[in-house]
Amino acid sequence: MNPVVLLIPFYFLFPVLVIYLCYRFPLVNKIGAVILCYLAGMLVGNFLSLPPAVAGLQDTLSSAVVALALPLLLFSMDVRAWFRLAGKSTLCMLLATIAIIVVAFGGFLIIRDKAPYAWQLGGMAVGLYTGGTPNLAAIKTALHVDTDVYITMHTYDTVISLIYILFLCSVAQRLFGLILPRFESRGSAAVLEGNAEDEAIDSYRGIFSRKIWPPLLGAFAVAIVILGASMGLAELFPEDHRTAVTILAITTLGIACSFIPQIRQIKKTFQAGMYLIYVFCLVVGSMANLKELFTRVNWPILLFVTFCIFVSLLLHVLLSSIFKIDTDTLIITSTSAICSPPFVPVVANALKNKEIILSGLYTGIIGYAIGNYVGITFSYLLKSFF
Repeated sequence: MNPVVLLIPFYFLFPVLVIYLCYRFPLVNKIGAVILCYLAGMLVGNFLSLPPAVAGLQDTLSSAVVALALPLLLFSMDVRAWFRLAGKSTLCMLLATIAIIVVAFGGFLIIRDKAPYAWQLGGMAVGLYTGGTPNLAAIKTALHVDTDVYITMHTYDTVISLIYILFLCSVAQRLFGLILPRFESRGSAAVLEGNAEDEAIDSYRGIFSRKIWPPLLGAFAVAIVILGASMGLAELFPEDHRTAVTILAITTLGIACSFIPQIRQIKKTFQAGMYLIYVFCLVVGSMANLKELFTRVNWPILLFVTFCIFVSLLLHVLLSSIFKIDTDTLIITSTSAICSPPFVPVVANALKNKEIILSGLYTGIIGYAIGNYVGITFSYLLKSFF
């Protein structure tokens, strides 16, 4: 049987098993659905012989489930409570941008004698780790980066970023909490409506009851309409900007729908969105090419990518401690900067804090907007002075 046909039900059914196991076994729940889906995806992608045709399915599916998940995650948000966090989030994103510029410059100095394209890596890193892959692709074109260099950097970034995400979803909150203040809820009573157990961030209890699933199907229909409208709007813009425009439009329309009581009060929309995020984690995990990482190692690029991700995170933490940024805001802002907005709900779920999702999406959109400008300028400054 065609492996592609088998992969589709696996991607959608395995997260259901993971959710059940998290309910059934406390130890599994401590590990978390996000980490389990990532690890399972990596095992499938690297230890099964998948045909090249699977890559197209993986890319399409990962983009589609995130685009559909975002409005579902936003429908139950209390935007008025989030506005109290916006100023702190903006400052935190500024600190993240400063951190990656400083660290990318340090990485450039380390590898410039071994890699003549180090000035291009510097610009791509600044664009990638303030915005995301769309910025990386745009800067690659703008700087005429060799395709092999681009693919190698993108491959290493995919694998190292998964390690980074696993770190954020596991021990980062406790570790950073040693030097950063705790997140103070500004509207938890308003953000979570109804019974606390029914609307807890990871509660799927009763989702198939007649009281819940018919309105939930309606929420899915609204999300599909939002996705279609956002993609249609993006077609009016240049191709390099369509991803950013689509995410911005989905976020805006999802937030707008949260002001409609009939939509905001639908139960389990957040949990339904998180289920799609688990599918996303499984798909992305299966896209990580560990064989490529370890069989043909380009040490300068591997060192540069690892250095930029983890040292910029360390510098970001130190800067945030000076400005009294809380732990959860730091982690979610770093997620949107290093890995882009689609990963924000993943980490927010691991932190058990959905109040910070809007902050993460907001800072991620800032990153999309500034990444190309800052990255290209940084590259040409390196080329001019060094």
